[in-house]
Amino acid sequence: MRNTGSGPEPDKRTLRRELLRVRNGLTADDVRETAGLLAARALELPELAGARTVAAYVSVGSEPGTRTLLDALHARGVRVLLPVLLPDNDLDWGAYTGPDSLTEVRHGGKMALLEPAGERLGPEAVGEADAVLLPGLAVDARGMRLGRGGGSYDRVLARLERAGADPALVVLLYGTEVVDRVPEEAHDRPVHAVVTPAGPHRFR
Repeated sequence: MRNTGSGPEPDKRTLRRELLRVRNGLTADDVRETAGLLAARALELPELAGARTVAAYVSVGSEPGTRTLLDALHARGVRVLLPVLLPDNDLDWGAYTGPDSLTEVRHGGKMALLEPAGERLGPEAVGEADAVLLPGLAVDARGMRLGRGGGSYDRVLARLERAGADPALVVLLYGTEVVDRVPEEAHDRPVHAVVTPAGPHRFR
């Protein structure tokens, strides 16, 4: 695991900026090659291999690629749910039925996202998932995740907790993004597994 330094613990904003700088240096070929490895490694996780419904997301830019994994899950007959960003940053959900089921949506000044074009299933639909893929910038040795700071997935995790749902929480990352420690706040929840191109690591 990468050491984030021996000095004072960096705050979330500083660590996000550092991690995004490294990601933004990746080439399109780097991202594409890694996506295939991540899909193969993710499908080695029993929590994903045996899932009937997976809530996931469509990667954008230099994020660890999810498209290959989405197609592999769909080809296996897994029901794949993808998020739809709402005006208040909460998430609705729709079904992924292949690349043709996605539409590009631009939310204000933010980057364009690929979202499911079909029926909206409601924010509570995530509770039906056996596994949830969470976007992230880093995960530490305790399973604590550093997100982008928008709060959308904090709401998702809180909704799952209120519903008494206990899906496997999985983050796809590049190898250097598994770190010793990320800053933690009271509302943060640990994930159950991280998948890098080198393979999965489980925390429970």
